Amino acid sequence: MPKVGMQLIRRRQLIDATLSAINEVGLHDATIAQIASRAGVSTGIISHYFRDKNGLLEATMRDITAHLRDAVVGRLRQVDPADVHARLSAIVEGNFDEGQTTSAVMKAWLAFWAASMHHPMLHRLQTISSRRLLSTLVAEFRKVMPQPQARVAGYGLSALIDGLWLRASLSGKPFNRVQAMAIAMVYIDNALSGTD
Repeated sequence: MPKVGMQLIRRRQLIDATLSAINEVGLHDATIAQIASRAGVSTGIISHYFRDKNGLLEATMRDITAHLRDAVVGRLRQVDPADVHARLSAIVEGNFDEGQTTSAVMKAWLAFWAASMHHPMLHRLQTISSRRLLSTLVAEFRKVMPQPQARVAGYGLSALIDGLWLRASLSGKPFNRVQAMAIAMVYIDNALSGTD
């Protein structure tokens, strides 16, 4: 197998092993040795590809945020660019995609948010992710309302998405996508009322 192909396979194995370890024991208690063992590789491989546990968390979160971006963009491509309600719904649905609401991914997001407060590279990644969601929402609201209102509406929906997701992740129960979507739709309907 070519070297690049093997690197991609090992990278995927290590990201999956990181998610598994965080899901079972949490980021704090997940050791490089545990992750390497789960991936079936030596600890030296982790050092080679990621430097340390924070580098591995960064790679894991880049992978998760890439899947999130794909989930949102894929849904947006299926709706009319002029249908603001459908586009906002698609953005919310992408954020609540099955790939973002598994136990392992939700715990990884929580670990990432906590770690990002202490590590500059993780903080930058978290900031980019948050800004991307906010700017996408504001751009959609901007199609039907002035910039100041669009900014408030976008910020509110962004906070609601994060809040619904956070509440669900801390509950210890499976994410209720139907309920979360229904709550978000009430917000969207209210924010868009009177803009027709």
